[in-house]
Amino acid sequence: MKRVAVVGAGQFGQNHMRVVRESPNAELTAIVDTDAAKAPIQDHRELYGSVDAAIISAPTVFHAEIGCDLLANGIDVLIEKPIAPDLESADRLVETAARYGRILQVGHLERFNPAVIALEGIATLPLFFEIHRMSVFSPRSLDVDVVLDLMIHDLDIVLALVRSPLEEVRAAGVSILSSKVDIANVRLQFHDGCIANLTASRVSTEKVRKLRLFQPQEYLSLDYARQDLAAFSVGPGQQIGFRQPAIEKGEPLKLQFESFLDCVETRRKPKLDGADARRTLELALAIVAKMKDHSEVVSRTISTQRTGA
Repeated sequence: MKRVAVVGAGQFGQNHMRVVRESPNAELTAIVDTDAAKAPIQDHRELYGSVDAAIISAPTVFHAEIGCDLLANGIDVLIEKPIAPDLESADRLVETAARYGRILQVGHLERFNPAVIALEGIATLPLFFEIHRMSVFSPRSLDVDVVLDLMIHDLDIVLALVRSPLEEVRAAGVSILSSKVDIANVRLQFHDGCIANLTASRVSTEKVRKLRLFQPQEYLSLDYARQDLAAFSVGPGQQIGFRQPAIEKGEPLKLQFESFLDCVETRRKPKLDGADARRTLELALAIVAKMKDHSEVVSRTISTQRTGA
């Protein structure tokens, strides 16, 4: 039975607490939050020596500070995505985990979606992705652009499936209801010719989580929310084939946590460690930088309309 703490008792931290409590392999030993109304402990340093592992669900800007402190004091860490707000902070986390021989897993939750796991098993040579991730507006995570909030899940999956260097990034984004980009479209081109077209929005009227992948002689359609995967193929005589892999549905957050506990116990490398998450963050930040050029054009357009020039 592993002693686990949750650092950050906000909306998503509450979900982590539930999962830890429901696990037969863990005990929720401590809850930490700077708000005394949410948790009995306000300083993560009080955890030293009292827990085996911790889940960090604090704001992204604090990930490196909290994570490095815990890792350096013998505590394995599952840290929410994105791993950090910048590459320097991500590097600090990766280096600290390596130096002290600790487990560092990053919460890219969709990697543990049973439909994604099934997709990983049948994807061969991805040639084209069409991905949509839409959410209704929520005040949560407005400190980051929609790329770091939502699209980063899909970026992580594309990078995991495409075994070719990235060659070109095109991106556009618009701020609608917050000071950050709320809707974004991205086009990625890889050296082997694969193209990934991704759209993410947190100002939609409905929740959509879909990925479509095209590979030689086959089209794969995945629904993250329904956890189903359909495969359409072209056979002899141009006959269209259809199959739907059997998928045992499960809550990704629980599957992720149990995988983390297994890594804590066996000392195996996590399915998505700090180095993998750092790579995804690097791409996400490159996209954010590309979007700035587009944002400047939009700002000029809005300014011109307001002044009537």
